[in-house]
Amino acid sequence: MPDVITGSRKTARAKIMMQSGTGFIRINSKEPLAYFGRQDLVDLVHLPLKTVGVMGTFDLRVKVLGGGISGQAGAICHGIAKALVTHNHEFRAPLKSAGLLKRDPRQKERMKYGLAKRRKRFQFSKR
Repeated sequence: MPDVITGSRKTARAKIMMQSGTGFIRINSKEPLAYFGRQDLVDLVHLPLKTVGVMGTFDLRVKVLGGGISGQAGAICHGIAKALVTHNHEFRAPLKSAGLLKRDPRQKERMKYGLAKRRKRFQFSKR
């Protein structure tokens, strides 16, 4: 049984199960392109594997929930990077320099009273 590593981004959480294999990736029992529907998000998922040059050597099973598809792709990317470091500690330096081990801290800004949106104001009328 492979270890379960979690990654997160915004409100999305991803559980990554990684083991040696042939590069088989399933996200919620689907192919990555079928799940996301956009190639740029699939490329984001593959980014940690390409950074350390192990594309096609690990099988990944991913369970992801919460957030939107962009946040989910970021959570998967973060989880894969963490899983690679637990598998081989030498991967830490290139992944850290690429900024893939740090969770992206940006969140949705809160709604303020007296404003139309987060920062948008109602039109000012002098008279």
